[in-house]
Amino acid sequence: MFRLTLFLIVILLNFGSAAPKKAVAAPSKDYSSIHAEALEFCKQQNFCTAYYFLVDLSVHSGKNRFYVYSFNQHKVTAQNLVTHGSCDAFEDNSTKYEKVKFSNRNDSHCSSAGKYKVGKRDYSSWGIKVKYWLHGLESTNNNAQNRVIVLHSWDAVADTEVYPDYSPLSWGCPAVADSFMHELDVKLQATDKPVLLWIVE
Repeated sequence: MFRLTLFLIVILLNFGSAAPKKAVAAPSKDYSSIHAEALEFCKQQNFCTAYYFLVDLSVHSGKNRFYVYSFNQHKVTAQNLVTHGSCDAFEDNSTKYEKVKFSNRNDSHCSSAGKYKVGKRDYSSWGIKVKYWLHGLESTNNNAQNRVIVLHSWDAVADTEVYPDYSPLSWGCPAVADSFMHELDVKLQATDKPVLLWIVE
């Protein structure tokens, strides 16, 4: 009886001392005005008003710059690395790792800034084999479907910050780590309204 009691006490102590889930650090920049504009846009367009995706390509690619922002909790609930385009199809781009260039041109291999609707879930030959079509909603990115700019994962992208090293370059797609894509995929499949993805520079 004594041994059983002792065993139960040890289990309870271990259970009670389990480390809490690590909180997501707040981004170093103040995005409050962007969050407010994003929420207003989502309300007007009948998009998801629980959360949206913000990608800040002015941040070093070795640092977290893909943010999941909860409108309800008023905070970033998840963040990770994301690639940007090499933008070297038509000209030499010697600063492609350090500075993002933007273009909406076919085959440019560039990133395109602006608001996107996250569209249909589909098969991908990359990462976890899942992609989401991105529909550009502005003049800066309305060629996204023709360019096959999609949200997908890539096993070459790390799931933790690598600064001062850089993330690999894409051909314009915002590619994330496999583990992070699993998180995004779960959220997107549970939502019955379009989700906003906003790439800023």
